Amino acid sequence: MMTGDTAMRDIFFEECDDLITDLSEGLSAMRDGQTDDAIVNAVFRAVHSVKGAAGAFALDDLVSFAHRFETVLDAVRSHRLSLDDALLHVLQRASDVLADLIDAARDNLPANPAQVDPVVAQLQSFLGDAPQPVEDLDFEAVTLAFDGPDQPARRYLIRFRPNAAFYASGHDPLLIIKALQALGPTSVSVDLTRLPHSLAGLRWQDGLMGWQVVLDGPATDLPILEVFQFVDDLCDLQITAGPDDAAADPVPIAPAPVVEAQTDTSDRSGKRAAASLRVDPERVDRLINAVGELIINQSVISQRLQEASLPNTAELFSDLDDYKLLAREIQEGVMAIRAQPVKPLFQRMLRIAREAADMTGKLVTFTTEGEATEVDKTVVERLADPLTHMIRNAIDHGIEAPDQRIAAGKSAHGSLRLSARQRSGSIVIEIADDGAGLDRRRIRDIAFEKGLIAEDAQLTEAEIDHLLFAPGFSTAKAVTNLSGRGVGMDVVKTAITALGGRVTIASVTGQGTSFSITLPLTLAVMDGMIINLGGQTMVVPIASILETIRPKAADLSQIGLNSTLLRIRGEYVPVIDLAERMGHTTLPRDMTERVLLLIQTDSVPQCALAVDDIFDQRQVVVKSMQGNYGEIAGVSGATILGDGKIALIIDAEAVAQGNTSFPATNSHNRRDVPHVATC
Repeated sequence: MMTGDTAMRDIFFEECDDLITDLSEGLSAMRDGQTDDAIVNAVFRAVHSVKGAAGAFALDDLVSFAHRFETVLDAVRSHRLSLDDALLHVLQRASDVLADLIDAARDNLPANPAQVDPVVAQLQSFLGDAPQPVEDLDFEAVTLAFDGPDQPARRYLIRFRPNAAFYASGHDPLLIIKALQALGPTSVSVDLTRLPHSLAGLRWQDGLMGWQVVLDGPATDLPILEVFQFVDDLCDLQITAGPDDAAADPVPIAPAPVVEAQTDTSDRSGKRAAASLRVDPERVDRLINAVGELIINQSVISQRLQEASLPNTAELFSDLDDYKLLAREIQEGVMAIRAQPVKPLFQRMLRIAREAADMTGKLVTFTTEGEATEVDKTVVERLADPLTHMIRNAIDHGIEAPDQRIAAGKSAHGSLRLSARQRSGSIVIEIADDGAGLDRRRIRDIAFEKGLIAEDAQLTEAEIDHLLFAPGFSTAKAVTNLSGRGVGMDVVKTAITALGGRVTIASVTGQGTSFSITLPLTLAVMDGMIINLGGQTMVVPIASILETIRPKAADLSQIGLNSTLLRIRGEYVPVIDLAERMGHTTLPRDMTERVLLLIQTDSVPQCALAVDDIFDQRQVVVKSMQGNYGEIAGVSGATILGDGKIALIIDAEAVAQGNTSFPATNSHNRRDVPHVATC
């Protein structure tokens, strides 16, 4: 295939991804009861656009299925078919198959008949026994079947009013009218009712004129839609099919209120005006790496100025502050380029939930919140597998069967909610169901049977819950297509930890379970506190620090042999010697001579980290260490400081939970129990 053809195919598949997103949104709106003509037409246009573009690349399987799909949608929008739960379910399945066919075409793979044929049969069942065009014809033949001379002509009334974005994109109404005239005899009139009374300041591109076309044309309106295929969201469009013997004279256009030129813009045009630019991800990655080097260079300059012992009044320090502000602004702008809304990911999860519900025979209402929340593209891509496992487990293990829910006084339909929100430099994704909750007694028994804990182990509820993440753990009684192999939640924990995140669980028996995933908004740059720890320079993320404290002797209390509590505002919080927790051997030093960092994490309300000194607060570039060293308990990454030294970045959550080292186990019973809130 020639390079130009390859580029065109790439553009086609990128546009298909956008069309599938539009299709999923429309079907979700229809499922929520929004069945007005605008929604149905938008869904129809998405499928029709996929079919039309696929025909240009001779993707016969995709064209054939999309044609059957749009035929059913055409019957819906012409009110020959009524929307009910059964039809909506089939339409959503057809949307899934259409997406799979696009993926198969992208990889030059054939369609899977076992997946496609049942859905085709279901679509055909709604159409009845009416003859359909032959599916294995090429695209041109399908088009001729609609527009051939044997088809009876119909009369259409077409009203369209271009908006400002129409003209800004270089379109011409005359070309639209000429394309309509090619379909059959036409009668054209112009609507001037929106022209202002005064011509002062009149601009032709403001879209004040509209056109009405009466067309004696094809048997269906598909060729007309093709004429408006690339401008339908740049104009107000209305297509009405009239009786075959309607008068040829144009129907008078109802006067419209006179408005000022600058206000004649629809919401859709506003969205279109904010056009997107497709950029090779590698270019963005190179730009992000360059920004990282810029921030490191800024640290080097700061270090050199400090070593020069210049007076604080030196103008260089003022220039350096300007440099820092500019570097931060550039960094935030570049990160915004990489940021993506989680909406496409959530829409994929909708399909996962639908398939899992079908396989288990359960009734599930799936809702999403915070789809506009933006997060780093890398995070979005690597969240797909963990969320898939968690949603399947929630439906398979969490939500009860309809008869069990009714017996428990619940609705037969279970509820599953997927939400995203930003919080203090992190993104929090929550998967919550209203099922039976975790059976902690059974979890503990299974963990003992598998040798994960000792029989007499004393575990809190949180520690029992986190046994779900142990390798090989599963509560399924039999292996199914969804669960039972003991790899799901272990994969989740590994994937989330690799992203620098953490997972917490909250469950109430009989009411449901909630899993919260906390992740960094970006994997490249963060604000950190530079500290001294046993002679080593390290970094603690600012997002987890509430305040810094120089403790007095009266604020400290000794508990047991080696435990210390800090009294702050009438409450006591545990103190963790960070050097000791990280395995450093240091000389004994009184706690009043050290600095305490009061931190808060999702699993630990508050605790204080004891460090030797605080050097500075600055932005640091995060470098992953897993590729070279694997996972290091208590360390989330590393960074390069201004003096060229490498500093480790502390994982505050792991340190607070005590997950920096693991105690030895008995030779008879394994005791690898996850530590939760040990401070």
